[in-house]
Amino acid sequence: MTTDQIFGNRLVAYQYAYQGRAVRPLAADEEPAVGAHLVTPWRGFAHHGVYLGGGRVIHYNARVYRFKRRPVEETDMPEFAEGRPVFVVCHAGSTHDVDEVLRRARSRVGEDRYHLFNNNCEHLVEWCLHGVARSFQVESALEFPERAGEWWLRKLFTLACRLIGVPVGAPVKTAGEVRKNYPTRVNPRK
Repeated sequence: MTTDQIFGNRLVAYQYAYQGRAVRPLAADEEPAVGAHLVTPWRGFAHHGVYLGGGRVIHYNARVYRFKRRPVEETDMPEFAEGRPVFVVCHAGSTHDVDEVLRRARSRVGEDRYHLFNNNCEHLVEWCLHGVARSFQVESALEFPERAGEWWLRKLFTLACRLIGVPVGAPVKTAGEVRKNYPTRVNPRK
C-alpha cells in the first residue's frame, strides 16, 4: 500500500504543510531512531509522537475518554498506531540532540492541556524537536479558506474576462505601463 493510498487527499495538504521534510513509511520490522518524529493517519488528521526506544512513544493521546482528551502519555508503539501504518518524518533542519528531545518529551508526560489549535500532539513533537510549539496541520487548515477564496477569485476573473471579450493574459495598458492581464494574488506571500 502506498503513502497516497493511506493518507488519500490529506497527503496533499500534509506534504504542503511539511515543505522540506520527507515522510517515509516505517517498515514492519524496523525500529525507528530514538527521538524520531512518528506520525500515523488518524480520522482525518495525522497523529504525532516522539519515539523513545524500546517500542515506547510519547504523545498527546488522541483518544477521548468521557468527553475529555487524555493527557500526554508514554505508550507502546501498537497503542500509538492502533493498527494504522506508522511513518517517520525526516527533519532536514537542525533539531535538539536526542537526549534533549527525550528530556523535553518526558517533562510533558501527564500534561493535560490539550487544545486543537495551540497545544496538540504535533505542537508537542515540534516543541520537543525544535523548541517551537507549532502545528503545520493547523496552519494548513487555517490557510485553506484563503487559498480557496483566491482560487474562486481567479476563476471569476477569468470568467469576467471571457464575458467582456478580453483574453486572459492579453497585454493591458494602464497609466503608462503595459502588463499582462492575469489575476494576481490578493495577499501575496513574501
